[in-house]
Amino acid sequence: MSPAYRIASTCCLSQLHPTITMASVWDELDGLLDSPSSFTAAPGDRGTIKDKHDFNAEEDVEALREAIEGAGTTEKTLIEILACRSHAQRQVICKAYEEATGRALVDDLEGDTGGDFMRLLVALVTPPAQYDCNEIKRAMQGAGTNDSALIEIFASRSNEQIHAFSAAYLEEKERKLTYDLKSEISGEYGTALLILAEGERDEDTDEDPEEKAKEDAMALYEAGEKKWGTDESKFIDILCHRSIRQLRQTLVEFKKLSGKTLQESIEGEMSGELQELLVAVVKCVKNVPAYLAEKLYESMKGGGTDEATLSRIMVSRSEVDLLDIRAEFKRLYEGSLHSAIESDVSGDYGDCLKIICGGED
Repeated sequence: MSPAYRIASTCCLSQLHPTITMASVWDELDGLLDSPSSFTAAPGDRGTIKDKHDFNAEEDVEALREAIEGAGTTEKTLIEILACRSHAQRQVICKAYEEATGRALVDDLEGDTGGDFMRLLVALVTPPAQYDCNEIKRAMQGAGTNDSALIEIFASRSNEQIHAFSAAYLEEKERKLTYDLKSEISGEYGTALLILAEGERDEDTDEDPEEKAKEDAMALYEAGEKKWGTDESKFIDILCHRSIRQLRQTLVEFKKLSGKTLQESIEGEMSGELQELLVAVVKCVKNVPAYLAEKLYESMKGGGTDEATLSRIMVSRSEVDLLDIRAEFKRLYEGSLHSAIESDVSGDYGDCLKIICGGED
């Protein structure tokens, strides 16, 4: 991106700011127990990308071949096809493309495009579980660990999604994901993340959630606000094991008991990656789309763009709850997600992201 464009886009994006304080967003508990959760939403219900009704894989493959094999790559065609087909349809295209050309589509995309645009196209043609697996591997590569990426993924994924990308990791690496995670993380933070990585969060049961929530709220209060020092293990045990429904009830009961939200208590009692992880868990228990809208805003604010986070959230939520993320972004900030993307990134990468976004609000 040219310096002139970067200055212009930064000035435009800097005009975005919360329409209401973020504290008030996460303090609000009214209606929480009756609101839908992205953890239990049916696939496709709230995504921006749907199955193309008149889908024809052979026609798409021919168009992709012409776009890639011609004198110059026709990026517009790549975008119009790959950003406008569902995950399932893209896998059909990938298979048909290899049968027709003898080459993997992902290899041709990597060879004919570059940079963030190439990585975005590759993400689109990668099955969701494998894509999460790839993002986790990337977060663990090199001398340091990208804890924020790990936290975002594990806090916002359901048991089913965690099992799926863990299976992809095992098939590829021939060892469990948790085995490699242990060498990257440590302390109470490591303990909490490894529990989430097992994908064994309780599912809803017939147990009385209100009574159990009162017990858990008291246990959390006694482990934090009521004592000198903090028993982090109690917070980890409850927040990383209980079902989403149970935890929502616990958030309500904790505020009744202590006068503070559980998030406020965690922020006052803890620090570092453990605080970031447990706050992310609480936010996702409340509202996954609002949490991810916040992460998208953070990826674009300031003088640079975190393209990895921007692409990961846009692709991974495109068939899950991106419509809800758009709505939360609009509610939280002065401007739509589409406008924020338009002001912050340009070229083929920006055009592709805007199509995934699905439109202006």
